[in-house]
Order: sequence, then C-alpha cells, then structure tokens
Amino acid sequence: MEIAQKSAGIVIVRHAEMEYQFLILRAYRNWDFPKGLVEPGESFLQTAIRETTEETGLSDLRFPWDQVFIETAPYAKGKIARFYLAETAEGEVHLAVNPDLGRPEHHEYRWVRHEAAALLLPERLRLVLAWALELVSRKR
Repeated sequence: MEIAQKSAGIVIVRHAEMEYQFLILRAYRNWDFPKGLVEPGESFLQTAIRETTEETGLSDLRFPWDQVFIETAPYAKGKIARFYLAETAEGEVHLAVNPDLGRPEHHEYRWVRHEAAALLLPERLRLVLAWALELVSRKR
C-alpha cells in the first residue's frame, strides 16, 4: 500500500499533581495529539514541532527521550502519523486561529491522566499512548 500522506506530531506530557498528564486535542468528536502534514523540505521532527506550536502555542518542548518515535499503521486512505514524545512545564494551551480555516483547528484541549486519554482516543492512538506511557514510566 502506498502511503498517501505523512504527518508528524508530538505526544506532550507534563508533570502535575504528582503524576504525568497527557495533552489531547478535540476536533469535532475526534480526540488526537497535536500533529500535521509534513511539508516539502521538512523533517518529521521539524513538522512535529511546528505543528505543535501552531496548534497549542506551547514552545517549551523538551525531548528527554531523545528523538524516539512511533508510527501509526496506515489509516484514512493510507495516511501514517509519526509521533515523538516531549515534556513541557507549560500548562496553558492556546488554540490559535488557523488562517486557512478562519477558526482554531481544535475545539477543546485537556490535560489528562493516561486512563482518561485511553477512553477518549481512537484505537490507533491508544497504541501511541501506551508507547508514551511506557517511556514516561521508565523515567520516574
């Protein structure tokens, strides 16, 4: 199967209330991590950082797990998404207006424990969440 589109994003965690919380974003009924399409000349990591900053306003992203990543299985006509894991101390997310849409891409954000994220995310992203949780758990 040929990959129709490539996207990249970041699973963002922050340490709050004595535990790690994950940032998830909602567009309509769909929950996801910040991500977007790879533009020509951009690396996956550059795309992930750019899209995360554009979609959340978060700029204090640290990569204590280096540049490890996980990719989703192909979905939605062959699209794949590559996710990195980053940590931030910031908690305030700003859902900026996308100039192409004239509104924010997402309707809501939540910082949640992994159990709550697992209930909201689709199955393909629950695998990404489990991968991130395993890495975060090793750091404690």
